[in-house]
Amino acid sequence: MIKNVGSTDRLIRLIAGAILIIIAVPSLAGMAFVGLGGWAWLVGLVGVVLLATGLLNFCYVYTLLGINTGKTSGTSTGQPR
Repeated sequence: MIKNVGSTDRLIRLIAGAILIIIAVPSLAGMAFVGLGGWAWLVGLVGVVLLATGLLNFCYVYTLLGINTGKTSGTSTGQPR
């Protein structure tokens, strides 16, 4: 798996994912400080996806769109290190 998420992108994903999970979990547990209602599942899922892509440094959607925010070298063979 080739890493296609750069360091700034990764940091944003990790922070945003953690915040969304922190918001969604209490709402799903019935102790909501933010009234999300049925949207809590979606907010939690987006948070988990952002957190996972940040931890793995890989985003499947970026692959589909041909985006790479990571550092690339001119001599890369495309193989993971």
